[in-house]
Amino acid sequence: MNSDGKPKRIDPHVHCRDWSQSYKATISEVMSLAKSQGIVAICDMPNTEPPLTTANRVESRLITAEREKCLDGYYLWVGATSDEKQLRNAASIVQDNDHVVGIKMYAGKSTGDLAIVSEESQRLVYSTLADAGYQGVIVVHCEKESLSKYNLWNPNVPVSWSTVKPPEAEVESVRDQIRFAADAGFKGQLHIGHTSVPESVRLVDKARRHMRISCEVTPHHLLLSTDKDMQDTRATIYKVNPPIRNAAMAQELTQMLKDGMIDWIGTDHAPHSKFEKEFNASKSPDA
Repeated sequence: MNSDGKPKRIDPHVHCRDWSQSYKATISEVMSLAKSQGIVAICDMPNTEPPLTTANRVESRLITAEREKCLDGYYLWVGATSDEKQLRNAASIVQDNDHVVGIKMYAGKSTGDLAIVSEESQRLVYSTLADAGYQGVIVVHCEKESLSKYNLWNPNVPVSWSTVKPPEAEVESVRDQIRFAADAGFKGQLHIGHTSVPESVRLVDKARRHMRISCEVTPHHLLLSTDKDMQDTRATIYKVNPPIRNAAMAQELTQMLKDGMIDWIGTDHAPHSKFEKEFNASKSPDA
């Protein structure tokens, strides 16, 4: 609690860009922005360059934060791969380092090279962590690649991104993670990142009866919509993973948040240069 008795606000989902991508935003810049909005702590995602998948890289990241005088309030997630040894080491890193809040798995492609696409490999993540006795948090980026339709991307029609990664791609991935975690006997906390589809939230809410599970929503999935914000040809600035959805979904997510069905608000603050958002994003199927 703060001195005024109000809860401390934490952003569990940000992307700082230090090292080879520091031209986008450094830890100190992201931390400064967060504090200006009353956020006292941030949790940095591991799809950096290079990705945060080893103890050495995690330690290097924390040294960078300390060098920028931002270690107080700076936390991070360690990335998951499909390698059993790496997963066991990741579980140990979470246990041994107070600045590491959990493990992040990308069950769909996004920025970086950490995607674990196959169902077999995703199952391996849960079974390995269960066998290792891991009971911490695993946060998952849920987009089922087999349901993505990259051939539908039209850079001149930014709203087409919402058809490339349709709602069912997220929903079926969420369904997969719940099933895989249950089948493996995973005892940790399964957290679904940046839900953009109300049906995903309903799946999470139903699963609460038999497992530790939670979900988050971002401000942009609450406040933006394909109906009004993605219609302009310059709307590549709003091209994100998962995509912006229609106004009806945004309104339903807002009501779910008010009703307590959504546990966290995470900004998914992910700085890119203006060139990357307006040019690269318009030419490439990667957001």
